[in-house]
Amino acid sequence: MRNRSIRRGAAAVEAAGVLPFLLYLCVIGADWARLMYYTITIEHCARNGALWASDSIYAAQSPYATLTDAALADAPNLSPAPDVSSSNTTDGAGNAAVKVTVSMTFSTITHFPGVPTSESLTRTVQMRVAPVTTR
Repeated sequence: MRNRSIRRGAAAVEAAGVLPFLLYLCVIGADWARLMYYTITIEHCARNGALWASDSIYAAQSPYATLTDAALADAPNLSPAPDVSSSNTTDGAGNAAVKVTVSMTFSTITHFPGVPTSESLTRTVQMRVAPVTTR
């Protein structure tokens, strides 16, 4: 009977020793998942903005009035809203292209030593401008 009470106490001590490490892993995992979500979201924003800017017919039929509106349509829940910039360029074959860059600063929800409190996220998409055809 005495052995059982000793073992029960040993299990509690082991659990108390491992618990902070497990909590640390859970919190870091949550921040990592949020970082991936934000990264994927701004990638989609850059792609949507480039699509809107590269096709004048699509832009005319689109419900969005500006490139920024089109780009941020995929990010209604990001706060603060990402910054959107664009430039006209040429692709490797010399064709007209548009380059859309979406950037924001991601802030972690925790402040553990060794984990950065903020990270700059930037995604750029370059898309060839669709030729205008007449019928």
